[in-house]
Amino acid sequence: MIDTAENPVKDLWRIFRIMAEFSEGFEELASVGPAVSFFGSSRAKPQEQYYKLAEQTASEITKAGFAVITGGGGGIMEAANKGATDAGGQSIGLNIELPMEQIPNEFQNLSLHFRYFFCRKVMFLKYAHGFIVFPGGYGTMDEFFESLVLIQTLKQASFPVILMGSEYWDGLIKWMEEKMLKEHEYIAAEDLNVFTVVDDPCAAAKIIVDFREAQGRVGIELPAGMKKR
Repeated sequence: MIDTAENPVKDLWRIFRIMAEFSEGFEELASVGPAVSFFGSSRAKPQEQYYKLAEQTASEITKAGFAVITGGGGGIMEAANKGATDAGGQSIGLNIELPMEQIPNEFQNLSLHFRYFFCRKVMFLKYAHGFIVFPGGYGTMDEFFESLVLIQTLKQASFPVILMGSEYWDGLIKWMEEKMLKEHEYIAAEDLNVFTVVDDPCAAAKIIVDFREAQGRVGIELPAGMKKR
């Protein structure tokens, strides 16, 4: 039997924990400067193609003057943190508490720890000048589609969303075009223009840099308006 008398107390402490996570995140990340959030599978191995690609891309992003933010775990997250650290940049990990404990990778020079996914997601979004999404599973897809929803519904100012690894994403994009757009008209044609698919780390970095420079020229956040390749 559930003791309902204790629930308000537990909920109150949960609110305090949520407030603490937001406060710590805002305090720690406010002075970081422009950053790019990286997403991708935690299962990618160092010898694999996408791990190496993430490491190279993070290095290029760092050289362009951006901090790198990841989920702090292994795989693509580790690769991006490693690329940023080796390039002498700010390498940030937003670690999450999971039933099967996530082990923070060793390449973070700023680590934050979260219990709640939604607090962590706010930090990914608030301080990012762009998302770079590598091949991954459910978590990666969640972050990718959430970014598209925020841009589509104008809840978040547009920013570059870059999919790395065209071979991996090709089938999904074709399904979005054929099923979501053409067959059912559940999205508009322009909804497919808010992300870009590239394979070259330098090209990814250039997209982020060009977008930031465009913001600076007009003094406002511009729509992404980018076509996928």
